[in-house]
Amino acid sequence: MTDLPVLKIKLFADGADLAGIRALAANPVIKGFTTNPTLMRKAGVQDYEAFAREVLEAVGGRPVSLEVFADEFDEMIAQGRKIASWGKNANVKIPVSNTRGEFAGPVIRALARSGIVVNVTAIMTVEQVKAVADCLERDVAAIVSVFAGRVADTGRDPVPHMIECRDALAGLPKAELLWASPRELLNIFQADAIGCHIITATHDVLAKLGLVGKDLDDYSLETVRMFFKDAEAAGYAIRT
Repeated sequence: MTDLPVLKIKLFADGADLAGIRALAANPVIKGFTTNPTLMRKAGVQDYEAFAREVLEAVGGRPVSLEVFADEFDEMIAQGRKIASWGKNANVKIPVSNTRGEFAGPVIRALARSGIVVNVTAIMTVEQVKAVADCLERDVAAIVSVFAGRVADTGRDPVPHMIECRDALAGLPKAELLWASPRELLNIFQADAIGCHIITATHDVLAKLGLVGKDLDDYSLETVRMFFKDAEAAGYAIRT
């Protein structure tokens, strides 16, 4: 993983498996971490705060984005302030809206004005990015997470879409555009090429980093051998 070509983009790891987080934290290529309640539930996390504090301690001061899960704005703000108090490297993830589709601008403004680093998440459109930008403070760091992978799932090309999102943040020197939900390793290089600041990838995507630059003839032969070995191990036969 450490033999990657030189990239400007920061690579974050997305997940909630504590053992995997610890292993990735040992690699200097990984510059930060993200998680969310869905990933935490799938990983069997029972105590949100205890898990969050353990992760914040395990990653050597690198930023960790931890999400609020209230649906009312006043409670989101309270949760955000609490999360921020858990460590200097705690970034507060705020969904771009609540479950009723109401834009979370009041939450973003309140926390940003308090100097808290927010990571506004679940963004899909350029219009949402522009609305978020209007709520951020020029001198306070922030992350704007656009779910480029989910945009691509709808049949749209995420690259020009993300270029527009990048341009919408041009007036905010401390706001970073994050390419979220990548579906393949290629997305890291696409995001880097268009000037995204961060990309966050799940542990299974990151596991493919060792394939970067692999000789394709070797890869072809390995694949042929895999198919042969698996057919042989399964005891398959074709009568001829």
